[in-house]
Amino acid sequence: MVNNWLKIIQRNLIPPRCVLCGDTGFADLDLCAGCLGDLPRNLCCCYRCGEPFASELALPSLCGRCLKRSPQFDETYAPYLYRYQMPYLIGQLKFGRDYKNARLLAMLLGEHIAAGAELPELLLPMPLHPKRYRERGFNQSIEIARHLARRFDIPLDFYSAVRSRDTLHQAGLPAKQRLKNMRGAFRLRKTLQADHVAIVDDVMTTGATVSALAGVLKQAGVGRVDVWVCARA
Repeated sequence: MVNNWLKIIQRNLIPPRCVLCGDTGFADLDLCAGCLGDLPRNLCCCYRCGEPFASELALPSLCGRCLKRSPQFDETYAPYLYRYQMPYLIGQLKFGRDYKNARLLAMLLGEHIAAGAELPELLLPMPLHPKRYRERGFNQSIEIARHLARRFDIPLDFYSAVRSRDTLHQAGLPAKQRLKNMRGAFRLRKTLQADHVAIVDDVMTTGATVSALAGVLKQAGVGRVDVWVCARA
C-alpha cells in the first residue's frame, strides 16, 4: 500500500517522459504513445527461438533452424525486434549505464509475459564473465530481471550460474562458430531447486549463448527452460 502511494505521488510530481523524444510518457512508461507504437514488434515468430517469420502463420510453429537442430531451451518470449530504436534503448542501458532503461525494458517485456506465459519458479539473468563485469561495472540482464522478479513475485538467482570462460564476442561470428565458441562457457555453483527456469537477457541473435546455458541447466536436472528476452535480432 505504501509503495503504491509513493508511486502515485512520484507520478504526479515527476511524470514520466519519453526517453526517445521527450514528450509525456504513456501508461507510466518512459515512452510516449507514438514512440511506443513505433517500436518493432515480433508478432509472428518461432515459438522456440523467437526468430521472426516472413509471413504470418495461423498456428504456433517452429522455424527451419529449430526443426533441423533444436536448441536446449524450450520456449522464447521476445516481444520486440532488435531494429529501429530498440538498439538505442538497450545500448543506453548496456554501455551508457542508463538504469531507467532497465525499468522500461522490463515493463515492455513484462507486458508480453503477462499476456500468456506460464510463469517459472526461478529467474536466472544471463551471467557475465568476471572480466567483462569488471569492465562494465554491472550486468544489464540482472538490472532487467530485478524489475521482472518484483512484478511477478518470482525468486531471482544471480549467483548459481557462472560464466566460467571469457568467450569471443558473438556478434562477428557465423552461426556454427557461435556454437563452438560457447562450449564449456557456463557452469553451476550449486544445483537449482527448480524444475522450470526462465533465463533473462537483453537481446538474442542466434540463441547459441542462451542455448549453452540452458544445456547446463538441463544437465543439472531442470525440466524446462524458457527465455525472456527484450528483443530478437
